[in-house]
Amino acid sequence: MREGMQRRKRTQSGVTLIEMLVVVTIIALFVAVVGPKMLKRADGARVTAARQQINAFSTALGAYKLDTGIYPTTEQGLGALKARPENVNNWQGPYMQDVPTDPWQRPYVYKFPGEHGDEPDIVCLGADGQPGGSDINEDVVSWKSK
Repeated sequence: MREGMQRRKRTQSGVTLIEMLVVVTIIALFVAVVGPKMLKRADGARVTAARQQINAFSTALGAYKLDTGIYPTTEQGLGALKARPENVNNWQGPYMQDVPTDPWQRPYVYKFPGEHGDEPDIVCLGADGQPGGSDINEDVVSWKSK
């Protein structure tokens, strides 16, 4: 009977501490190698989303201008695409159901008259929320996103 119990103990043995440490080390190495690459892709996706939102704003602003004859002022901002501003004739909106924030949850910077042509300037300030920058912190701007 003792011999049968010893066989059962050998076949039912659990995971040793060394085996657990090996598994945890492998997982940590995987996260260390793959994690930064995944974060860069997420950051790239945010930049792409900002460009798409700026393009959507430009399309809605074009429709706004066709109806009213002028773009919203800086003071009226992008909110004029959702709600009729005071003293604006022929507003046929809403031109957008919602005015989204940028992918980093900050409002877009809107300026009309703009400094880069006849159309309004729309700017997403990037991950750092500051003008300028490089890589993920670089501004996404309407006059370069087309």
